Amino acid sequence: MNAPKTMTMRDAFLARLHALMATDDRVFIVTDDFGAPTLDKIRSDYPNRYVNAGIAEQNAVNVAAGLALEGYVSYAYGIAGFMSMRCYEQIRTNLSMASQIRPLNANIIGVGAGISYDLSGPSHHCLEDLTIMRLLPNLEIFSPSDWVLAGEVAAYSTRSNRPKYIRLDSKPLPPIYQQGSLPCLDNGFHELARGKNVCLVATGYMTHVALRAAAQATEALGVVDLFAFPPLDAALLLKTLKHYRHVITLEEGFIHRGGLDMLVLNLVAPAGIRVHALGFDNRYLFEVGNRAQLHKLTGIDEAGILQTVNQISS
Repeated sequence: MNAPKTMTMRDAFLARLHALMATDDRVFIVTDDFGAPTLDKIRSDYPNRYVNAGIAEQNAVNVAAGLALEGYVSYAYGIAGFMSMRCYEQIRTNLSMASQIRPLNANIIGVGAGISYDLSGPSHHCLEDLTIMRLLPNLEIFSPSDWVLAGEVAAYSTRSNRPKYIRLDSKPLPPIYQQGSLPCLDNGFHELARGKNVCLVATGYMTHVALRAAAQATEALGVVDLFAFPPLDAALLLKTLKHYRHVITLEEGFIHRGGLDMLVLNLVAPAGIRVHALGFDNRYLFEVGNRAQLHKLTGIDEAGILQTVNQISS
C-alpha cells in the first residue's frame, strides 16, 4: 500500500501509539476532552488505559505524572498552547523536577504548534512554547516537521524513560521523510540539503517553507531540519553548520527570546558564523488571515526568506 501524500502529525502519532498498545500494556492515554478519530479507537480497544480528564489540562498533566510514577508510559494530549502554558507549573514540578529524583516517562502532546491554528487567532497560536520548555531541566523536546517523523517520535517516546514535550502541527502535511530512511532521533537534526554559503535551519512546519524557498533560490542553500531540543548532538550540528558563512533560523515563534534562534546562535557564534533570525517579533498577531497570509505579513514566507538571503549574500 502506498503511503498517503498528506496526513496530520496527530493521526500518525496516535496511530503508532494505538499499534504499540497491543504489545505494550504500559501505554496510557490521558486527554483533556480534545478528540481525534484514532482516540476513539484507542478508547474502544483499551478502555482501561484511556482517561478523559475533561477540559482540565493541569489535571491531565497531574494524572499523567502519577501514572508515570507508577511505571506507565503516559501521554497527556491537548492543544499545544494550553498544554504548555496553562500547565507550566505542573510540568516543572511534577515532571521536570520529579524526574531528577527518579525516572518517569510522561509525555505532553501539544497539537497546534506555531500558528497552525491560524484562523483561531492569538489565543490559539503557540509562539512561546520552545522558549519556555527549553528552560526546564531533564525534559526532552520534539518538534517534528512531518507525519512520518511524528510517528517515529511516538515509537521513541516509549523507549526513552524521561519526560517529553512533543509539539505537533495541526494541519495535514506532505511527507519530507520516507519510512525506510528516517534520520537518527538522537542526533536531533537532519541535513536535508547541502548549500554553498547560506544554510536555513528550521523546525516544525517551517522546514517545509525552507525547502520551498531553497527550491526557488538562485544559489544552492543548505537546509537543516532541527527537530529535538534535546536530544541533540551539538558537536555534530556545529560540524555541519561550519560549512556555511551564514545561518538563517526559521521558526513559528518569538525570536530573540530563547527559542531555535538562540540555541543555534549560542552554538555557532564562537565559530564566527553569522546567525539571522526569522520568526515573529515582539507582538501577537491579531490580523485575520490564513497561514500563508500571516507568514507574508511577518516576512517569513518564501519571498521574505529569499530577500534575507539576497541581503546577506550581496
